[in-house]
Formats: sequence, structure tokens, C-alpha cells
Amino acid sequence: MAATFISSESVTEGHPDKVCDQISDAVLDAYLEHDPAARVAVEVMASGNTLHIAGEVTSTAHVDIASVARGVLRRIGYTNPELGFDADGCFILTDLREQSPDIAQGVSRVGELGAGDQGIFYGFACDETPTLMPAAIHYAHRLTMAQAEARKSGRLPWLRPDGKAQVTFRNDADGKPVELTSLVCSAQHAPDVSREEMLRGLIEEVIAPTMGRWLTRDTRVLINPTGRFVLGGPAADTGLTGRKLMVDTYGGVGRHGGGAFSGKDATKLDRTAAYMARRIAKTVVAAKLADQCEISLAFAIGQIEPEMVGVRLNARQSVDTDRLAHAIREVFPLSVSGMIETLDLRRPLFEKTAAYGHFGRESEGFVWERVDLTDALLKAYR
Repeated sequence: MAATFISSESVTEGHPDKVCDQISDAVLDAYLEHDPAARVAVEVMASGNTLHIAGEVTSTAHVDIASVARGVLRRIGYTNPELGFDADGCFILTDLREQSPDIAQGVSRVGELGAGDQGIFYGFACDETPTLMPAAIHYAHRLTMAQAEARKSGRLPWLRPDGKAQVTFRNDADGKPVELTSLVCSAQHAPDVSREEMLRGLIEEVIAPTMGRWLTRDTRVLINPTGRFVLGGPAADTGLTGRKLMVDTYGGVGRHGGGAFSGKDATKLDRTAAYMARRIAKTVVAAKLADQCEISLAFAIGQIEPEMVGVRLNARQSVDTDRLAHAIREVFPLSVSGMIETLDLRRPLFEKTAAYGHFGRESEGFVWERVDLTDALLKAYR
């Protein structure tokens, strides 16, 4: 196998699309806080200094949608009217209605929940990093997180909320990352900061501490490649919920079912089945059955159990994928209700998933990142 190159990108929490994701999930959390059985599917569009919030909500709770949205914007850092978009000055338009009764009758079954939609949902894991995530997306996220932290801490006070990072690794013939060939860092900044100060600050406070040994004299480093990034956020570019699917998942490594996560309660399997598939894939790799594992789960709307459990491996040893799929069904609860209960998805935890990836963030306490069932899986497989 010839050497390959893998590139992945991440965006900061102030990126227009991520602003929308976080507001969608903050609205979801606000409903779940008072009504764990709430059905929520909320989409947000940010354009100029206006937010459009629409979707379907069926709940006994009452939520001040505008207040929730403004709170998210303040937390992100959109507090200065000079940015062209700010928490206190933006216009907020809402259009929320109840879930379609045709969908509701398929979900609300007696004793067990049915799937809120049909689809194929994927999870992935590999042994390239300690979090069992692909190296490219792992480091791209850490660059954008470091950029946001340097802004919020005041170490780089001229940074603004919007930003991106992209890294490219060269992988060897075995598919393992061996060289960081390229790094791109785009950071919104105050108009009066000099380019020299910006370059030095981002290298010293963001890039070098994050990339460590991977950064060499041969790495091509691009910082704000156009030379200037003053106008950013929704004032410069329209944002939309669910438009950063690769950022949310595995950076383009592995397949994706096409459904977004944010703003959707746990009966929507775009979210829940993808989370369970990640837990299964991570457990397979942690059990050392494979270097890479991709799990696919297929559901039909209104049905309780998956129509298909698929397993794709880059195996360290001879692994019978049919037998492994049977073991997975034995160890992991794959009914809609079982996944929701096992992953503890009736609580308000989703806003913090909506920036810097839904996977590989073990310190956040996400149940889908646990690998406590490795022994059970090995026993069931053998």
C-alpha cells in the first residue's frame, strides 16, 4: 500500500455554523431540563445580525427561546456590537410547531420507542491517538480549542470568536500518521493588530504548544492565508445548523449517514445511533480486535431494533465479522429505548457536544466514549 495523505478541519465555537449548532442544542437542553421526554428538532440560521430559529417541539415545558440564544452568544463571546453581530443587539425570529402526528405515532409505541426516522448511522474508531480518533481531526480540534482558549484567557486579546484550523498528515504504508505536512490556521482578529504580532502570537500560544513534536521545519504552516481576517462570524457569512458534519464526526475519515446531530432529541437516530455506533467501534479497537473499526446501524422509521449491524475492520488478526456482529448485538442494547437509556440521553448535555466534535472528548463524561465493555465483547465473540 502506498503512502497516503489525510486532511481534516475544525472550526471554533464562533464560526457561524457552529453558533447555530450550539443554539440548537442549547434550546434542546432547555426543554430536557424541565421535560426529559420532550421531542425537539430545532434548526437555526444566522445571517447578518439576525437569528432565525425554526422547527418542531412537543413538550410540556415552556422555554424562552430568545433568552437561551442570547445566553449562548454571550458565552461564545459575541458581546461587541462592532463585530456586526452581538448577543444583545441581534434580531431573533422564531417559528416552532409540534411534531408531525404521522411521525409521532411511529415513535410513541407501547412499552418501547420506535425510530424517529429511517437511515444508516456510522461510528468509527482507530488507534492513531489515545482517544481512538483519527490523528488529523484530533489535532485540528485541539488547534481550534487552543485558539478559543487563548482568546478567552486574554493571552491573545486581539483574537475574535470566528476561526478555523486544518491539518494534513502523511500516513505510511500501514496507514499510520508519520509526518505533519501542512497546517492552516485562520483566526479572526482585531483590525489594528500587526501581522507580525498575529503570526508570533498564534505560533507561540496556539500552534507550537498544540502540535509539539509533529511540527518540524518541513511542515508548511499557513496563518490567515489571505493576509487579513477582520470581518467574521454571521456578519460575514451565513450560518446554519448541521452544516459541519465532518467536523462533528471523524474529519472525513470513515463514512457518514448524512444526518446532522444538533437540535435533535434522542428519538432522532441521526444522533443516538451514531453515538452508539461510536461506542461500539471504540470498544472493538480498545479490545485490540482491530486497528480501525467502522460500525453501521440501519433503522426503519417506527421500528424498535436495527435492520442491520455492519462491521468493517482493519484487523490485527483474523476476525470473523459476522461473529463479531452477533457478539455486538449480544453485548450492546440496540433498541431505540435501550440506546437512549444506556447512553443517558434524556438529560441536558448536548450544548457542550456542539463545538469541537461529538467524539474523542473523554473528559466531558460522554457515555458513548466509554470502553468498559471490552471484556464482555471479547467473551461474547470468543
